[in-house]
Amino acid sequence: MALLKVKFSQKKRVKLAQGLWLMNWFSVFAGILVFSMGLFLKIELRKRSEVMDNSESHFVPNSLILMGILSCAFNGFAGKICYDSLDPAKFAKWKPLLKPYLALCFFFNTLIFFTALICFLMRGSLESTLAQGLKNSMKFYRDTDTPGRCFMKKTIDMLQIEFKCCGNNGFKDWFEIQWISNRYLDFSSKEVKDRIKSNVDGRYLVDGVPFSCCNPSSPRPCIQYQVTNNSAHYSYDYQTEELNLWRRGCREALLHYYSSMMSSMGAVVLLVWLFEMSVMVGLRLLHTSLESITNPEDPECESEGWILENSLKDTLKSALESLKKIGKFNQVEADAEGAEGEEGGKTPAITTVS
Repeated sequence: MALLKVKFSQKKRVKLAQGLWLMNWFSVFAGILVFSMGLFLKIELRKRSEVMDNSESHFVPNSLILMGILSCAFNGFAGKICYDSLDPAKFAKWKPLLKPYLALCFFFNTLIFFTALICFLMRGSLESTLAQGLKNSMKFYRDTDTPGRCFMKKTIDMLQIEFKCCGNNGFKDWFEIQWISNRYLDFSSKEVKDRIKSNVDGRYLVDGVPFSCCNPSSPRPCIQYQVTNNSAHYSYDYQTEELNLWRRGCREALLHYYSSMMSSMGAVVLLVWLFEMSVMVGLRLLHTSLESITNPEDPECESEGWILENSLKDTLKSALESLKKIGKFNQVEADAEGAEGEEGGKTPAITTVS
């Protein structure tokens, strides 16, 4: 028994073809939207590529860009088929291509679905990328005179100001690295010498943060040095002074920014997938309804369209049997080739008669 069998009159077939033609062009615009989202996400990721550890995060925008291009190509081609299906003479040339095309459409829609899932599931990979990337970038904050790293201070400062964050996980991350360049340290000062000697790696560590960590909404001037020394400042307790520095780490801020963006894009791609599936189902109904016309000379006669010629269970069973036959055929060919090789390798026996 056919799955989703529908009877079509000539008028219904025309309406279906016209509706599908319109839907395919809407899908082309949806493909352009998906392509644009991928391009936008790629640009946003590239803006902050210096604070990311690897390029794995670009898998999502690259997938969106590819799906957008394929969507435009597939739906443009399907629109042409739907337009030509109104004329039996023009439709005849597309008949041999429709089954392979529908198989490609099914594969393409599967890819779109997985692309939507990837948009929702890339949070973990993005979090590790940002955590390691920010950690490495903060180490280069002081290298303002080093070629290839001189821009890192500006990048980190602009990032902290824009996203209202400080450090990797929080402002205390700056206490663990030397973020002040040696160029601006007075090595004749006893304080500087003591701090460097007290550190195993010979680094100048302070309980201070860059100016970009300061919260401009704070009612008091920013305290960026001796942050943990309550006695160094009047009426100050760094554990309760929440308005002075940004408390949120930049990893969390960036992760929230990109995750919310990817989730929104994933929802849009999921809607595009549903729309593409409905177009594919409609195209299959149009294809089968045109093929099942009993009298091609009478285009106004009724016909039947279906999604699957047999039930889903029977279709899966026949597909598995076909795969088994292909496997057996390949095995027989391999055995035959092996037997021929063995026969060819044998040396004919020569009998000498004396």
